[in-house]
Amino acid sequence: MIFNNKTGKTLSAVGTVLALTLGNVSAQNWKSGMTQGTPEIETMGAIAFGPEGILLVGDTKGAAVHAIATGDTTEAGTPDELVISKIDEKVAALLGSMPAEILIEDVAVNPISNNVYMSVSRGRGAGAQPVLVRALAKGGSMEVVELEQVWNAKAELPDAPEDKEIPSRRGTYNPRMESITDVGYMDGRVLIAGLSNEEFSSTLRAIPFPFDEINNGAQIEIYHGAHGRFETQSPVRTFTPMMIGGEPQLIAAYTCTPLVQIPMNQLEPGAKVMGKTIAELGNRNRPLDMITYRRGDTDYILMANSSRGVMKINAANIGEAEKIEERVPGGGVKGLAYQTVEPLQGVIQLDRFGEDHAVILEKTESGEQHLKTIALP
Repeated sequence: MIFNNKTGKTLSAVGTVLALTLGNVSAQNWKSGMTQGTPEIETMGAIAFGPEGILLVGDTKGAAVHAIATGDTTEAGTPDELVISKIDEKVAALLGSMPAEILIEDVAVNPISNNVYMSVSRGRGAGAQPVLVRALAKGGSMEVVELEQVWNAKAELPDAPEDKEIPSRRGTYNPRMESITDVGYMDGRVLIAGLSNEEFSSTLRAIPFPFDEINNGAQIEIYHGAHGRFETQSPVRTFTPMMIGGEPQLIAAYTCTPLVQIPMNQLEPGAKVMGKTIAELGNRNRPLDMITYRRGDTDYILMANSSRGVMKINAANIGEAEKIEERVPGGGVKGLAYQTVEPLQGVIQLDRFGEDHAVILEKTESGEQHLKTIALP
């Protein structure tokens, strides 16, 4: 069974079994603990949907995750094909700005309505303003999602890195801006990847939702095949939850590009967890986003990358994948098999759009950005 990391939506034919196990979860009041007001969001980065149209927003500067009840809970029929050309220009016009001042940080599809949400930075640097924009699945018209007087809750990370610039090989670096690198939802838990202020700074959290007490994250160690060593400082760049052998797991991708399996039941506060490296997908590359889906009886992972295109990874036997524990030299690959989806070029974000499609944000060589739906390969 596989799940969409951004929506937590069941993607397998055996979803009935899951429904039985989640009966108590689905009966919860998902707005428990929420208050009505305007969430104080400093930066709007990674976003993902939880239950009942609740949007999870990663705020790196504020080192917090916000849960926002969008009220977008009208079920959609079969989604239309969605194409919004030059979406950066259209978002800029919507916000009364210029395309050069707009940065689309992340894209997430509401699995109930199929409306596409975009976290946007208006402006650059310290003065950038976070904005939430929505593209309607029916017709593609766009609107700013007003966040005044919405039901919301906030989970502050107690062990986030200090917000300051520190020297690095490439100038200065603020680790706070990687306090949250990706967010997701599965089985009543909000999943958060990023850096902490601990010795093993690579951190994963599985926080019960609705939010209650927030503790320190689990510290993650992995073997990095391309580097030929164990590492604890590099954050997960993107992840997807999956059920493997009846147990919830996270499949996490790191820069340069190990793919790692991490048991969710080990993500206890303060725990030190060793991930299982199941693929090395090539160096000099940064994974950008990933989703999961099924074709026939086979599960696949679809992952967008900075320099290695879109990978379609065969996950049929992921539970039996051998652990990589030796160096993979020369930019080579090892482990789970994949194929490059050649027609997909310049993809920087993606999410599921209905059962058989995905929505992608692509950037052309000329710098134009387009949002459109594609059939899953």
